[in-house]
Amino acid sequence: MTILSTNTPTEELRRIDAAHHMHPFTNNAELGEKGARIVTRAEGCWLTDSDGNRILDAMAGLWCVNIGYGRDELAAAAARQMQELPYYNTFFQTSHVPAIALAAKLAELAPGDLNHVFFAGSGSEANDTNLRMVRTYWQAKGQPERTVIIGRWNGYHGSTVGAMSLGGMKGMHAQGGVLDGIEHIDQPNWWAEGGDLSPEEFGLERARQLEEKILEIGPDKVGAFIAEPVQGAGGVIVAPDSYWPEVQRIVEEYGILLIADEVICGFGRTGNWFASQTLGLRPHIMTIAKGLSSGYQPIGGSLVCDEVAEVIGSVEFNHGYTYSGHPVACAVALENLRLLEEEKVIEQVRDDTGPYLKEKFEALVDHPLVGEAKIVGMMGSLALTPNEATRAPFAAEAGTVGFICRERCFNNNLIMRHVADRMIISPPLVISREEIDILIDRARQSLDETLVALQEQNLMVED
Repeated sequence: MTILSTNTPTEELRRIDAAHHMHPFTNNAELGEKGARIVTRAEGCWLTDSDGNRILDAMAGLWCVNIGYGRDELAAAAARQMQELPYYNTFFQTSHVPAIALAAKLAELAPGDLNHVFFAGSGSEANDTNLRMVRTYWQAKGQPERTVIIGRWNGYHGSTVGAMSLGGMKGMHAQGGVLDGIEHIDQPNWWAEGGDLSPEEFGLERARQLEEKILEIGPDKVGAFIAEPVQGAGGVIVAPDSYWPEVQRIVEEYGILLIADEVICGFGRTGNWFASQTLGLRPHIMTIAKGLSSGYQPIGGSLVCDEVAEVIGSVEFNHGYTYSGHPVACAVALENLRLLEEEKVIEQVRDDTGPYLKEKFEALVDHPLVGEAKIVGMMGSLALTPNEATRAPFAAEAGTVGFICRERCFNNNLIMRHVADRMIISPPLVISREEIDILIDRARQSLDETLVALQEQNLMVED
């Protein structure tokens, strides 16, 4: 057996990785040609790779390392729990202290009457739970025909078949198809799709598509609407201010459930514990994961309002996962929430570093490649364009320019992701002002280098 360690040469690690490891959302044949970047250590907001490069992680892993890397307190919490009770299930009228304590803490933090939680191992699993929970809820209420759930095109709710079906990523739908009984409406992306409408007009038009879809399907057949308060994987799409109040009016008027997918937005990312508080939403169900444990342990869940939980609790809900409420994951999540709360990390984002990042990030709109800079709390995006005045896309295939910019970021030791031709950030919530300055400097340098590359390749052409 080959013994590998962080001292194994990079090329050997890449060779073995390519031979055996199938990466998610990756063309593994292409990856095998150049090899993966091997991350070996992390602390705070910084990664170290197998070649010794120190990299600023402006994506907090996958939107999740809110508390930052290398917190000994979380490792200690995991070790204590592994020694005391490393595993037990919560099926068959059984529970344990970490699950009980975490459920109570989440009820304390959650807005409104979201006083109940069904645990899962990830956001994808939690959204699968939501799909079954919505249909079970309406069935228990004597309205079994209310099975349709409406989502949004370009929304992301996970990659299991159920969660992917709720989402609106057409590339994912093309691989294996989608479940029946799920419909989609257009996203509130004014920059790319607003045309001649003002942001306010566009926000109302997109929100009212929900009402049109409900009436098209039949109000007596629609069970729920699911959406991210701020679309994450779709490119950090921030809806116009007119959008969410109109959505809230519609779901209340037609009596359908509102599911706020806060897998990315939750636990401080927008400057409040939840984006529903930032945007004034009143969801019946809230999907959580990622920042719940800052990625230190896999855990997710569905926060459920009193009325829905009461109805679900009136029947045997034939649903669950081996790792629902895993004791180690719950213990780590509790410790993570304690650190976020006691160190006032969310207040720091809301009152200090968030406004500072907003000022610096929005200033990037003066770059010749940037047409729009949108940011809420610690999640932001830059729309790249050859013509800011017309909001034109590039003539090159969508994503070509974004990929070039992403590679420049990597070369400059900055993790900044691209979605098509939008560049997105989601740094750890503990990022300092000094680190924000480094992030902005490296982003601007990468944009400068991208512009030069586009000019050399004659790609500064609008579609």
